[in-house]
Amino acid sequence: MKRFHTLLAALAIAAAVNAQIGQPYIHDPSTIAECDGKYYTFGTGGGGLISDDGWSWHSGADRPGGGAAPDVMKLGDRYLCIYGATGGGLGGGHNGRILTMWNNTLDPKSPDFRWTTAVEVCSSDGMEDQDAIDPCLLLDPTTGRLWATYGTYFGTIRIIELDPATGYRVKGNVEKDIAIDCEATDLIFRDGWYYLLGTHGTCCDGVNSTYNIVVGRSRSVEGPYLDNVGRDMFHGGGRMVIAAGDRLYGPGHFGRTVIDEGVEIMSCHYEADLDQGGRSVLGLRPLLWRNGWPEAGDRFHGGTFAIESERRGYSLELIVDFVRQQQERRGWWGANTDEPVKALPNQQLSEVVDTWPEGDIPVRCGDYMMRPHQRWTVTPVSEKGGYLGGPWFRITIEGTDRALTATSDLELTTVPTFTGDDAQLWRIEQLVDGTFRLLPKTIPGRPDLNNADGLNVRYCLYSAADSTPTLAAYDFSSDNSKWRFRNH
Repeated sequence: MKRFHTLLAALAIAAAVNAQIGQPYIHDPSTIAECDGKYYTFGTGGGGLISDDGWSWHSGADRPGGGAAPDVMKLGDRYLCIYGATGGGLGGGHNGRILTMWNNTLDPKSPDFRWTTAVEVCSSDGMEDQDAIDPCLLLDPTTGRLWATYGTYFGTIRIIELDPATGYRVKGNVEKDIAIDCEATDLIFRDGWYYLLGTHGTCCDGVNSTYNIVVGRSRSVEGPYLDNVGRDMFHGGGRMVIAAGDRLYGPGHFGRTVIDEGVEIMSCHYEADLDQGGRSVLGLRPLLWRNGWPEAGDRFHGGTFAIESERRGYSLELIVDFVRQQQERRGWWGANTDEPVKALPNQQLSEVVDTWPEGDIPVRCGDYMMRPHQRWTVTPVSEKGGYLGGPWFRITIEGTDRALTATSDLELTTVPTFTGDDAQLWRIEQLVDGTFRLLPKTIPGRPDLNNADGLNVRYCLYSAADSTPTLAAYDFSSDNSKWRFRNH
């Protein structure tokens, strides 16, 4: 149950190769929030996680009050937190209370760190078909009004309006039922639509949890929220956003973060990560939009690919002489159809590598021919740290250590050996349309082009012409900025 929150352009998300490293253990995480260059998420029980880079997470976030499923957002120069004090069957009942409180900072080491006294904004009495727990926040960008939804399977999901200046319930506001058959809801707004995301299924049972996230949308923040076939979420509708997969069970508690135009991520927790001993962990995935509906992108694991420009479909390749592949030529007429067919191998690196120059080799784009100079191995370099949700990657020619690198004049070349230099490290982000953008970690020798942290957040791999790759300012509206990874 988290909200849309736009971070600085310096943040980025690549689909994580594995779960976030460090100790990303959390349940019911709030949407990722940024404070003084660090990232925070809060969970059930009063604690939460902190990350310096968005890739390695550790405990340390502090939220008083205990309870369950907080959400947090920045309003002006303060942070508003909303959480469920009880409910959800905790202590055996459904008499829940939703509370809000403020802080000037999320950094527990700051002298300004001081949560205000929590105030109640709504409650449930344990007898009605409603349970006041699992709240989320949405600041409507079209009106400036602040909304909260809350509820579980025990009855309905409700929406109320809060005062964005105080965090109190708007005087005279009457709650409205908008959904059933879900919990841990989130509200977001995009392109004239309000989206209600709910967590469906069972939780808190490790690898046996069936949590998944579904969605409906409406032109009004108060609903009705209909799914892709017109079913009202008040009658159990909902289109799938993310389910179990990739050795991860029970995704729940959706949150959306907008990094840049066309670059979005979703956060959640997984009830069980098999690679983390079945623990509940923070999950970060690229967020795609297909025909107006959100869905989780796949985690990018690296591999060996052709890197193809969306501009034309040409493949990134070394500028080397084309070596013809030997083949016994036979006419297609009068062929002996009884003769056994013998498969031909792909051209091998060993057949061509001695024809390549020994020093730096620049790159271009050309027709993909399944040749060694067009095959790139993308590998995470986790020991170098990362960014929000992903490690840095190296990009090398398959079977070699020859690495793609940025140059000080905003061009590209390959060096014979990968050294781990920042100009050889790449941030790979899946865009909302399913394509990717690739940015070098830094532009070498150009502090004027990097941000205050020395990171490049603007210049991406760019197809300046059909066959001319370069580095240029990212532009989501242009296919020049977009690439695809294809293994063929």
